[in-house]
Amino acid sequence: MTEAAWQWDETLYAGSARHYSVGRRPYPAALADAIRTALDLDGTGRLLDVGCGPGSLTLLLAPLFEAALGVDADQDMLAEGRRRADGAGVVNVEWRHLRAEALPADLGTFRVATFAQSFHWMDRPLVARRVRDMLTPDGAWVHVGANTHQGVTGDDPLPYPRAPWQQINDLVASYLGPIRRAGQGLLPAGTPSGEAEIMRGAGFSGPTRITVEQGTAVERSVDEVTSAVFSLSSSAPHLFGDRLPAFSADLRHLLTTAARDGRFAERQGDIELAIWRP
Repeated sequence: MTEAAWQWDETLYAGSARHYSVGRRPYPAALADAIRTALDLDGTGRLLDVGCGPGSLTLLLAPLFEAALGVDADQDMLAEGRRRADGAGVVNVEWRHLRAEALPADLGTFRVATFAQSFHWMDRPLVARRVRDMLTPDGAWVHVGANTHQGVTGDDPLPYPRAPWQQINDLVASYLGPIRRAGQGLLPAGTPSGEAEIMRGAGFSGPTRITVEQGTAVERSVDEVTSAVFSLSSSAPHLFGDRLPAFSADLRHLLTTAARDGRFAERQGDIELAIWRP
């Protein structure tokens, strides 16, 4: 997919925000520990989390900084982030409704900028250049590569069946067509790669790569897997239009049939960090 092959629109995650807390696995404390150690963080400086969604990473990392700012283009995601912050008693985070392409937006400078499952949705060369100029001289860009809506594939024994993701994907395709949906557009070749070339072209050096190992087996309910499906841009609730109730019913029937006692199990995948320096 070329940079110009798909155009962002505000419906990308329409209706998905409320499903994140249920359907997406939280980032582990070990991720915060790895970032703190790698960057020698001491509670000072500011964090910029770009494409923050409902604050899954923002709220985990906020205690490592004097202040944190979550930026996202989806108002519902930010509302969910504020709700989560209030519930967790996190008071040093601000939220800004803003596309990454509109940075720097007079937001000042930051010790760290993070991108977690978000950079591929942006005009990457433009955002990389602009965020580089927002970092302090000793700052860092941290790309978090993770898959929080489902575990890794495998045939090792688990206490419950794995969620039937191939059948889930087939069901989505039967409603939305065989080409991956994203907002009002299509992603026939998936999201773009080539991040390293873009980062170096924007003047960054690196990366330093760190793996946060997981591998723990966790249980998932039918409700959790259902929300995991609706948390995805490719199966966001709005895409189904007036067929949403029918799809929801078919999805729950599929999951209920495949589960044992309403439960699934999965093994969590490792998290990959790429740290770039301006």
